[in-house]
Amino acid sequence: MSRISETITKSWMQVGTRFLPFADAATTELPLNRLLRLSLFQVSVGMAIALLTGTLNRVMIVELNMPAWLVALMVSLPLVFAPFRALIGYKSDTHRSYLGWRRGPYIWFGSMLQFGGLAIMPFSLILLSGDTTGPAWVGQAGAALAFLLVGAGLHTTQTAGLALATDLAPPDARPRVVALLYVMLLVGMAASSAIFGLLLQDFNPLKLIQVIQGAAVVTMVLNLAALWKQEARDPALTAHNTLRPAFRETWREFRGNGRSIRVLVAVGLGAAAFSMQDVLLEPYGAQILKLSVSATTALTALS
Repeated sequence: MSRISETITKSWMQVGTRFLPFADAATTELPLNRLLRLSLFQVSVGMAIALLTGTLNRVMIVELNMPAWLVALMVSLPLVFAPFRALIGYKSDTHRSYLGWRRGPYIWFGSMLQFGGLAIMPFSLILLSGDTTGPAWVGQAGAALAFLLVGAGLHTTQTAGLALATDLAPPDARPRVVALLYVMLLVGMAASSAIFGLLLQDFNPLKLIQVIQGAAVVTMVLNLAALWKQEARDPALTAHNTLRPAFRETWREFRGNGRSIRVLVAVGLGAAAFSMQDVLLEPYGAQILKLSVSATTALTALS
């Protein structure tokens, strides 16, 4: 089986970068088949983003008649954890463990958070739909918690996953590896939006709940497949008696480069602009263009 995989990989590599622009991201240390399997964690992150911003924000505003400001607040909750990615990366760099893994535990923990958020989200939607006699704030609090868990999970998984990819790739190939992983994030968003659109053609609350539950299961499957036998154990690297720099020292070193803060500001403004239009796109398609849930979900794939 390994010989067949090697033959297929070599064949793809021979096609050339003209037709496969990221084929040169593969190296001896990180072959293409292993790299593509690792990139599955980005597919799961893209799926979660597409579900939150491409489907649920429209459903909560239009079908569940929730105030737009409240839905916008909930959709923005996953971004609360974005500034903590530097701390997550630092903690995975300096992780202490007798097992010898640094990135794997954080990818696994992030996957569990994603799964937990997607698992409780259907119950929140049931409460928000008005089919129960409980207070409305319970459903809103449950939905907010679900969005928080998914956000914390995807940021943790993505940060540790990208760090693992840079650990596995040689220094000269790291830019191409990271670029490929972000392409897979876009592929995950587009493919998930198209699939969600097909599954929700005949929309009803029960079908939406089934789609969310299915997304939770697929998240675990993809992340387990991405993580399986990727990180080698190195107990010496995670030993408890190893000296590690403090986070403050690491952050000061990062800020020592004068362009670092400007890059962060530019990326933050770009992400904010993208998120603002993305949140409004689906409700606009529903209320102004009278598009179905399936059609507005597919807009995420097109955008």
